[in-house]
Amino acid sequence: MALPRLRTVVLVSGAALLTRRALKRRIARSPLWPLPALPEPISGHSKRRATAVRKLLITGRTEVADGVVQLRLEGPGLPPWSPGAHLDLVLPSGLVRQYSLCGDPEDTGAYTVATRLVADGRGGSREVHEQLQEGLEVEVRGPRNRFPLTEAPGYVFVVGGIGITPVLPMLRALAASGAEWRLLYGGRSRASMPFLEEIEKLGTDGNRVTVVAQDEAGHPDVAGALADLAPGTAVYCCGPEPLMAAATAALPEGCTLHLERFSAATGGTAGSGEGSEAFEVELRRSGRTVPVGAGQSVLAAVRAELPHVAYSCEQGFCGTCQQRVLEGEIDHRDELLTDDERGDSMLICVSRCRGGRLVLDL
Repeated sequence: MALPRLRTVVLVSGAALLTRRALKRRIARSPLWPLPALPEPISGHSKRRATAVRKLLITGRTEVADGVVQLRLEGPGLPPWSPGAHLDLVLPSGLVRQYSLCGDPEDTGAYTVATRLVADGRGGSREVHEQLQEGLEVEVRGPRNRFPLTEAPGYVFVVGGIGITPVLPMLRALAASGAEWRLLYGGRSRASMPFLEEIEKLGTDGNRVTVVAQDEAGHPDVAGALADLAPGTAVYCCGPEPLMAAATAALPEGCTLHLERFSAATGGTAGSGEGSEAFEVELRRSGRTVPVGAGQSVLAAVRAELPHVAYSCEQGFCGTCQQRVLEGEIDHRDELLTDDERGDSMLICVSRCRGGRLVLDL
């Protein structure tokens, strides 16, 4: 009986030794070791934000307007989404860009996005148009929704160009429910306006849709579209900054305005400039402290130590770089976070510190 017992002891001891060695190798590879005893990290996302990264297969690629490509991304076990939501696409170069979901929420096996080629942009749309083809896999994060369709007695949508993508699922849902809604849809030309045929069919009942092509009729009359709205009407606007500024200026009293930006507002405060003094940031979980120069963003300083930290727009409107703040007073310079989120988090691409020190949950 002694021999079997001895063999068992040897096997158990050997397995324990291998486990300890594997753990040591994993610890050595981790840039965040040793970790202090803190609660589970929530950095980079709010409670409403899905951050899991998954690979989806591009199974469809269609040009839905001049310069606009629609992609169908399929995969198993996709999280549900609601109108107004968007995905983060991790492009082959490593760039991260946000694209609104414009398909059907009931299509649980795929996500659909569309993007316009911006020739003088920062490269994301060109990469989508030139490199993302059927049969390739692409990494995505999300979906997330910062532009949800709220309950209201009536709705007015003011949209420009590719800004129709988050609005289209809303229009389908409202048309199916019998709700009161109207749409003012502007673009450079009818050929450049995606999903135009479907939208005009949705608005056939009651002449709900007004299409204004700039090469035919100039700019849309935003003030006229928002005149004499009933109190409580929800106004949704997505498109170029001048269109959003016009909607903001013309909003009647008693109505609510919901904006979705694809770029930073004109004149927005960047991460450096007036009031941008140097300070330091403690990265609590990694046990490091980094200086942030007067002309440097927190994001740039942090990524010099932790290159894996995600980011995208670098202008304070997409939310990819949102991080939890454990200590310190935040100088918020973004255009996205809610008052509740501003209490304990910041967008590190633009926001800074009021004082000499911040502590991040990183």
